[in-house]
Amino acid sequence: MKLKTVQLALASVLAGLLVAAVPVAAVAKDKGSLAGQAGKKRYPLQFQQTEGPCQKAYKEYVAASGHSAYAQTHLGAVEAFYCGVSLNGPTAQATEKQALERCNSVGKKYKLKTTGKCAIYASK
Repeated sequence: MKLKTVQLALASVLAGLLVAAVPVAAVAKDKGSLAGQAGKKRYPLQFQQTEGPCQKAYKEYVAASGHSAYAQTHLGAVEAFYCGVSLNGPTAQATEKQALERCNSVGKKYKLKTTGKCAIYASK
């Protein structure tokens, strides 16, 4: 009697797990993970010769599994360049807006006079 009760309970738990797992697998298959993808690049990356927070931010952007964006100032005759990143947002447009806001806030924080404008370099 005890064994039959345990078997029924186990079957019930397994059925519940199966019902819970099927929608998750279907969503994962439909959406797919964006982790490891560079997404749509709008400009060539410009920090190949340097290491620092922008290169780290870009690596985090590539590793992110959801909608993400990487913004950076253009290089040229400037004091410095800076960047902003937004990871795993609800939409690509929302992450682009947030990445631009974060990039622009860095320029305000350090009060640099000769810097470029922030632009979205990559988005997914």
